[in-house]
Amino acid sequence: MDDNSHTQGIEGEELAKRHLLLIGYKILERNWRFGKYEIDIIASKDNTLVIVEVKTRKTDTFGEPEVFVTKQKQKFLVAAANEYVVSNNIEMETRFDIIAIIRDNNTSTVKHLEGAFYPLVK
Repeated sequence: MDDNSHTQGIEGEELAKRHLLLIGYKILERNWRFGKYEIDIIASKDNTLVIVEVKTRKTDTFGEPEVFVTKQKQKFLVAAANEYVVSNNIEMETRFDIIAIIRDNNTSTVKHLEGAFYPLVK
């Protein structure tokens, strides 16, 4: 990831955090790591633990940002979320959201997809 992409990602996560706080979420963790996996934001609202993946792009030319949350990425998020829940002895419903952000020059569009995907049960 080049510096520009990294900076864009950090700015996107800050926008996502502000968005969540504005609509009543409590931020529990940011950039929480479990091994090689990372959860961008862990939040809670209405007795629900919310695992948030933030995707920020300059344009939607190659697709909406949320389409870049692949099945593999979802699998990693589920594994990390499971570790977070178990290690913190959390007994709350857990939901996986995506916040898709398009930052084009001085404008930003924030799209919050609640329940964007569900863990696959084997």
